[in-house]
Amino acid sequence: MKKVLTFIGLTTVAVGAVLTTNTSTVSKAQMISTPAANVQVKIDTVIRKGSYTSYFSTKLHEPLYVVYTLYKGGGDCSRTGDVFKTDGLVGSATADDYAHNGYDEGHEANAEDFAYDCRLQELTFRFYNCVPQTPRLNRGVWKVMETAVRKESQSDSLLVICGNLYGTKTIGPNKIAVPDYCYKIVYSKSTHKLLHCRLFPNDNSASFKDVTLDDIINKVTYSVETDMWN
Repeated sequence: MKKVLTFIGLTTVAVGAVLTTNTSTVSKAQMISTPAANVQVKIDTVIRKGSYTSYFSTKLHEPLYVVYTLYKGGGDCSRTGDVFKTDGLVGSATADDYAHNGYDEGHEANAEDFAYDCRLQELTFRFYNCVPQTPRLNRGVWKVMETAVRKESQSDSLLVICGNLYGTKTIGPNKIAVPDYCYKIVYSKSTHKLLHCRLFPNDNSASFKDVTLDDIINKVTYSVETDMWN
């Protein structure tokens, strides 16, 4: 039996639309809420951009995870002039929070994945689609995986989930949360197989670990839902 993690926000309908699954193949979902080791958080805002969906915590001023579908990603759009914006979101991080602190504005839904449409690429530059990542992570192993997944998308439609595990570290005047770990889950929508489930320390180690979905579930401090596929 194969398991796929299908994060649920405020409504199951929205996530079902994102997943575009055949409900006849999905058994009854099991809700799991894991006690937090550090910070208890919850999704209180869902931002749907069409090309991606951000599940956001105003308490942390950060996304807990971002979900999108990727097929034949990549393109030639220039990123010149693209800067991160708040879109007026209450509780959003701002550019001041990232100023002079050594962290990158690390994309969740990757900009280059949408470079086939300059409007969609620009929409990835939102603070509800980024988290503070060390340059060693953002420009290193995280970027390497982004590139590899984009290559895989040339021949398969992929569901990509980028998420974060938060501790107590904050930065900036708004005290935005800094993830202890970032994770990326990639699922084939054509074969219904889990392709990748990888955990990245948000530090200067340039390391990662391939883990199971249960490993992620047992670490998160917010509720997630698992669907069992036959």
